[in-house]
Amino acid sequence: MYYDANILEAINGLANHSKVIDLIGIFLADYLPYLLVLLLASFLFWPKKDKIKNRVMVLVSIAAALIARFVVKNIVLFFYDRPRPYMDLTPVHKLIHMSAAENLQSFPSGHALFFFALSAVIYSFNKKIGIFFLACSTLMSIARIFIGVHWPSDILAGAILGIIIGVIIKWVYTNYKNSVGWRFFLEGQGETNVLK
Repeated sequence: MYYDANILEAINGLANHSKVIDLIGIFLADYLPYLLVLLLASFLFWPKKDKIKNRVMVLVSIAAALIARFVVKNIVLFFYDRPRPYMDLTPVHKLIHMSAAENLQSFPSGHALFFFALSAVIYSFNKKIGIFFLACSTLMSIARIFIGVHWPSDILAGAILGIIIGVIIKWVYTNYKNSVGWRFFLEGQGETNVLK
């Protein structure tokens, strides 16, 4: 907890000194996630030559992210409700509004869970795009500390769990891709050979 508080204070302490830096932090923490989801959705249609592979990448990565965020996070919250930094420490610069219902949902970071699971699966399909998503997920996660809504350990736990879930879901897909559901999907897209 000592290191957690020190790292939080070092990063969050940079807030409220420059309006431009605050706006960049808020953008990375609160708006970049929407842009990443829109970018991922674009791979459903582009580029045409990798259409089938990209569609499978999108579906598997979204499945991993949703399981990480809405299943794993809720299981953890059932056993452990951690207050957010602005509830425990003063002064913490909280730069965005959080609902009262979220005040005890700090651990693990839902954003880190969702986007690191997503990125891990994307990386397994396409390393260049995966590295881009991992870099954006890292920036977003640091920004969540900067704006005062997560402890560093929330982010670290979310990232590790997210990557593990991404790897597990990709493994499940790889080992069960010949199931009727996937064959039906791929044949419906005009692909007779199941992806490797």
